[in-house]
Amino acid sequence: MSRKGRSERKTRETDIVVDLDLDGKGSTEITTGLPFFDHMLELMFRHALVDIEIESRGDLEVDGHHTVEDTGIAIGKALLEALGDKRGINRFGFSLVPMDECLSEVAVDISGRPLLVYAVELAPEPLGNFDPELARDFFTGMVNEAGLTLHITLKRPGGVHHGLESVFKAVGRALRTAVEPDPRSNEIPSTKGTL
Repeated sequence: MSRKGRSERKTRETDIVVDLDLDGKGSTEITTGLPFFDHMLELMFRHALVDIEIESRGDLEVDGHHTVEDTGIAIGKALLEALGDKRGINRFGFSLVPMDECLSEVAVDISGRPLLVYAVELAPEPLGNFDPELARDFFTGMVNEAGLTLHITLKRPGGVHHGLESVFKAVGRALRTAVEPDPRSNEIPSTKGTL
């Protein structure tokens, strides 16, 4: 059974196409116009073992907000499509990921109930043309469209680059576990019978 998803989002501010395969090897082709953001997405999906292609164009002459948020929305839609009825997945994922001096803890539930808890404090230090505060906007967009409950905690902060790298890798690792097929069950992992 193919677990692939595609989404297209076109607004006055952005034009985004996302193709992903949950059963990939972590191959990425990502272009958003924000090189640091591209790097974070590459890390996340490499560690999730999800193949993804993202072509995102936005009004970067204004700032990165629309591009980052709408990329999250488009990824969330593609992820939701790829998951189908969520039959046979693990549903839950957890990770604890260090990046040198930084340490992030992430828990995800593919619950159908969107909620983001984002406990990440970083210095307001721009990384190229990427504002670190935009990471929250990205995860908000993804969570809302995919129907994820996602808790992200930067337990030990440090440099901004390493902090965000730890966060994105940790999300990827948790997502990998959650979307993987459960070898013991092909049922929808909920007592309600639906997610």
